[in-house]
Amino acid sequence: MSLSFIVLLPFLGALLPGIMNAAGRAACAGVTFTVSLAAFIGLLTNLPDVLAGEVVTSRIEWMPALGLNFTLMLDGLGFFFAFLILGIGLLIIAYARHYLSRNDNMGEFFTYLLLFQGAMVGIVLSDNILLLLVFWELTSLSSFLLIGYWKHLPEGRQGARMALAVTGMGGLAMIGGMLILGQIVGSYDLSVILENRELIQADPLYVPALILILLGCFTKSAQFPFHFWLPHAMAAPTPVSAYLHSATMVKAGIFLMARMWPVLSGTPEWFVIVTTAGLVTMVLGAIIALFKHDLKALLAFSTVSHLGLITMLLGTGTAFGAMAAVFHILNHATFKAALFMSAGIVDHEAHTRDIRRLGGLRTLMPVTFVVATLAALSMAGIPFLNGFLSKEMMLEEAHHTVLFGSYWLVPTLATFGSLFSAAYCFRLIGHTFLGPVRDDYPSKPHDPNPGMWMPPAILVVLVVAIGVAPFLAEPFVKLVTASLLNGEAEVPKAYFKIWHGLVPALFMSIIAVAGGLFLMVVFNPLLRLWEASPRPEAKVIFEAIVETAAKVAKVVINGLHNGAFTRYAMIGVVAIVAAGYHAWITGTVAAPTRDVQFAGPVPIAGWAMLVAATGGLVLLHRNRLLALILIGIVGLMVSIGFVYLSAPDLAMTQFTVEVVTIILLLLALNFLPNRTPVESTVLRRVRDAGVAIAGGLATFALAYHYLLRDAVTTPISEFHLANSYKGGGGTNVVNVILVDFRGFDTYGEIIVLGIAALLIFALTETLLGGPVRARLLNRVPDQPRAGNVHPMMMVVLTRVIMPVVLMVGFYIFLRGHNEPGGGFIAGLIVSIAVVMQYMASGFAWTSARLRYPYHGVIGAGVLVAGLTGIGSWFVEKPFLTSAFTYVRIPPFEKFELATAALFDLGVFLAVVGAVMLSLESFSRLARRANVTDSEYPMDIDPSREVPTPGIPSPEKGGV
Repeated sequence: MSLSFIVLLPFLGALLPGIMNAAGRAACAGVTFTVSLAAFIGLLTNLPDVLAGEVVTSRIEWMPALGLNFTLMLDGLGFFFAFLILGIGLLIIAYARHYLSRNDNMGEFFTYLLLFQGAMVGIVLSDNILLLLVFWELTSLSSFLLIGYWKHLPEGRQGARMALAVTGMGGLAMIGGMLILGQIVGSYDLSVILENRELIQADPLYVPALILILLGCFTKSAQFPFHFWLPHAMAAPTPVSAYLHSATMVKAGIFLMARMWPVLSGTPEWFVIVTTAGLVTMVLGAIIALFKHDLKALLAFSTVSHLGLITMLLGTGTAFGAMAAVFHILNHATFKAALFMSAGIVDHEAHTRDIRRLGGLRTLMPVTFVVATLAALSMAGIPFLNGFLSKEMMLEEAHHTVLFGSYWLVPTLATFGSLFSAAYCFRLIGHTFLGPVRDDYPSKPHDPNPGMWMPPAILVVLVVAIGVAPFLAEPFVKLVTASLLNGEAEVPKAYFKIWHGLVPALFMSIIAVAGGLFLMVVFNPLLRLWEASPRPEAKVIFEAIVETAAKVAKVVINGLHNGAFTRYAMIGVVAIVAAGYHAWITGTVAAPTRDVQFAGPVPIAGWAMLVAATGGLVLLHRNRLLALILIGIVGLMVSIGFVYLSAPDLAMTQFTVEVVTIILLLLALNFLPNRTPVESTVLRRVRDAGVAIAGGLATFALAYHYLLRDAVTTPISEFHLANSYKGGGGTNVVNVILVDFRGFDTYGEIIVLGIAALLIFALTETLLGGPVRARLLNRVPDQPRAGNVHPMMMVVLTRVIMPVVLMVGFYIFLRGHNEPGGGFIAGLIVSIAVVMQYMASGFAWTSARLRYPYHGVIGAGVLVAGLTGIGSWFVEKPFLTSAFTYVRIPPFEKFELATAALFDLGVFLAVVGAVMLSLESFSRLARRANVTDSEYPMDIDPSREVPTPGIPSPEKGGV
């Protein structure tokens, strides 16, 4: 089966549990099991190639320009982790079917589980580090949903937030490290990176990249000091806990350290950081686990400890340490999943996980006792169980590891951690299952149905089989180890067997087991000492850090983001000017290559008028109407400037935009006071003036600099001029850029324009339905209104010019591809014509003749533009790729047909709809404000009889 399908199958299957939820719990679990089973079988179809030492690959181009492609590879290491994820996932699904209550939403649970499963499989099969990062963040999000599945529990919501915060921050750090690696190697393909060990380790950015990547690994795999989030994730349902701790979430960091081992290990930095973190985590987790009373909390900290053990083995940088790590990953997955499911069975049947309320379950729950005891003894490192074998290998590696110049530090700490590990395993068995039967259980315990005990029992069979016959696992573990080493070292020739003779590791193991038994004898005094001794609480520290960060962020945000546009503008302008000034004084400026040209009297006069209008606007801005007139003058002068600089398209666009904007603003000003109140102090106005002058001078200096110098590189305009006709079929470069070269930008702009119009409409609806409605009804105009609401001259004039303007708009639309014009300008021209109808004949008269709602016009425009872009997919071209041809239809001359015209039609419709919907919204406000309107033009009711001179009316005896 294709690797792509194996990865995508859980994501596609996540749609099914919700659909099957109504069919019952069995159907919902069954379809989830089937999806995982299909992915598992698909993985197994690639096993022959993996056993032959081949690397199965799959590659789909996604975003090649960014180096992000859907590239997958399956080698021994990837197969190993995918096998655990999918194999244990099948057991978890079967277990969850019987564990979850009838009140739990099974469809939602299994949807989250499949999303999480797909993200984990994606991580271990990714051959592109950017793709790996995508799946990495998906595991954080999906695990957040799983941990917080029981939303009614505060501890569940808190655990989910904590897990997301810690792993999310680590993921951000890892993104930086991965990007550094990609830049060092020149490729984001993992297979390429793994072949460049010397290049990476010789680069000065190796250490920063290493630290950032390890931050991501340590946070995901709960290594000290990020270990605290994992126990709080125990608020999740037990199937989630079993899956997270055995084969997924926390193993993601371990997997990445193993995957990057060939290129990152072998340096002092890797050895010291990874080994130290692993040792501390191993010992600390084991000590804390011993004194936990909650079964799942005990197991959670035991996971932290064993993850530290694996991390320490990878940190040693030796081939034997790597092989021991692989072996313990396998063993830990089997006994830890079985233990968590056994703890869930106890909780499910006894209705408590508190060890202090348990005991004596050996006779009440014999099947669960056997399963849990064998798994716990394996975790303790007792012979003839698989945990013993990998623990012995760990102790052997620790015996030969020298850290900080000390030969005894690592062996001592490893033995100490193993001692506490054995102790909490003995406590789990003794305090939960041994002892007398009690009569105060919250619920009478008994073994559940086989649907719950069978999944952990299957895993315990593997625990015993590997422990008794380790040679069964040896070939596979060495195959995975060879894939991990990637040729950087030879696979150790050590044999997997129970008896290795009287080696130091055996004596260290004996000390650990004997010490664990001794700790159980003196457990009660130790517990009292532990509870009485002061110690830092990681959860409290984390919450204090979060609270402090939130307070600091609140102060910063309230100081910067207070809703005042003037403050935002000031900060932005000051930052830009400061950055520009720094670049100016620290950089070099080339000598001018052009002479200053004399502008002439006409441009100087226009410039003076522009300056005068701008200055007048600053001085007289409190008079809203006068300010609006001055804004119009500024826009008109800018349009004239475009004409002078040979940019007719920009001039036409600017002019039409100014007309429409002024009309809409006039309507808006109708509801505002004529003058703006004084709200700024003199000091603030002086400050703002200084900032504005600095920004203006900086802009002037930048423009002056560039106008006197030729471009250092070839300007993009030359490309557009050279390719406008042969690439887009148009001689009007500006229009070709808008509808072809940068068509995606234009498409986004019309969508934003439509959204803005819809927001204006929505705000209007809100205003008309709220308290503002009463204010509008009681509003008294500050100026007397004209008696003639619809002047006859204006009504007649707009009726006459309406078809003329439509014809002009149609002409501008058609000529846009080769001459100044286009859909945007044509849309504004037609909008002006319709606006004039509203102004002349009134809202009521014009709306009565409206056939199509403006919402629909906007939607039609966006749809037409989008379908035009999608059409290019059918000829295997990128979105919005245009095409053109020339046709001759007798008796007409040859003319051009271009798909860009359809896209321009979408722009035209969107512009007309957006402008008119905004106008309609303002007009609706005006109608609520006692503004007189009539449904008849020129205020004449045709139904009213008007006497004609010389002809008597019927009332007076006329015929």
